[in-house]
Amino acid sequence: MAYRSIGKALPRSGGQGGGKPVRKQFLLFVLTTLFLATVNPTHAQQTGKMFRIGFLDSSTASGSAVLVDAFRQEMRKLGWIEGKNITIEYRYAEQKLERLPELAADLVRLKVDLIVVSSTPVALAAKRATTTIPIVMTNVGDPVRAGLIASLARPGGNVTGLSSLSPELNSKRLEILKDAVPKLALVGLLRPPEGVAGDFQLKEIRPAAVVLKLKLEEIETQFNAAGLESAFQTAKQKQVGAIMTTSTTFFFGERKRIVELAGKYRLPAIYPQKEYVDDGGLMFYGTDFDDLYRKAAHYVDRILKGTKPADLPVQQATKFEFVINLQAAKQIGLTVPPEVLARANKVIK
Repeated sequence: MAYRSIGKALPRSGGQGGGKPVRKQFLLFVLTTLFLATVNPTHAQQTGKMFRIGFLDSSTASGSAVLVDAFRQEMRKLGWIEGKNITIEYRYAEQKLERLPELAADLVRLKVDLIVVSSTPVALAAKRATTTIPIVMTNVGDPVRAGLIASLARPGGNVTGLSSLSPELNSKRLEILKDAVPKLALVGLLRPPEGVAGDFQLKEIRPAAVVLKLKLEEIETQFNAAGLESAFQTAKQKQVGAIMTTSTTFFFGERKRIVELAGKYRLPAIYPQKEYVDDGGLMFYGTDFDDLYRKAAHYVDRILKGTKPADLPVQQATKFEFVINLQAAKQIGLTVPPEVLARANKVIK
């Protein structure tokens, strides 16, 4: 089994004594310079307009900081500087899904020029709030199935951006987990409360477990310290052999606590984002979310320069990684099979 890794130079002036050719070339240089200035990519600087961007996230500011920083860094590279030609209005639901409609409506009232959204529930809330303000997705799993766009090639409407392929990748994570944990039979699946997020992912994971001859213990999990502790206690009581989570910004915002609990209860785990492993988690397989957030900045750049969202095809994730943290494996007494280690893009020793 293999896993996917995921302007022309100006001519030189003529020789000495070529006064007219030199003057002509100098004039051409001046005209070319003036032309380039009129199509300078820093469109906001040319118009003097200060664009206002809304950033809507279901998690917390601290939980999403690493990804937001990747987006902001790429925006700076593209010439968009906060306080100079853009302002960003950040709105975080603090793990409370019911706040999303209110926060989306607030951004619409502010008449932002564009809204960046972090996941499927957030994108849906933004789309319900406005059909005219452009919306850029950073990591929606399946935007077509969610009803956000008509198709990847022709999204239509006011929504475009990136798809993280979350549903399909969860099946692959389950497969890796079985290979990495000898004699694994029962997997604890931490999932959000019914209807919150991850429903599409469950439709992929359940049949995958049947094919792999694994039993799933689905554990409905609240996004707070008490809820997570309770979920891991349930996993231990049910005697699961390993755990995984669905891919949501809710869990991502609590990743440090989740990793700590996996170590505390000595449960092997595979995670949907590399930041879990950065914080001490055992394994990660999936999309490079930093890459998605950087690519989202390019969508924002093009839209602020006048391109309509409907004319920008949605891109699916193309960069995937498989990382194993042997320090975490040692902490819980797990020996990862050599053939699994050989498949990893990176092994942390």
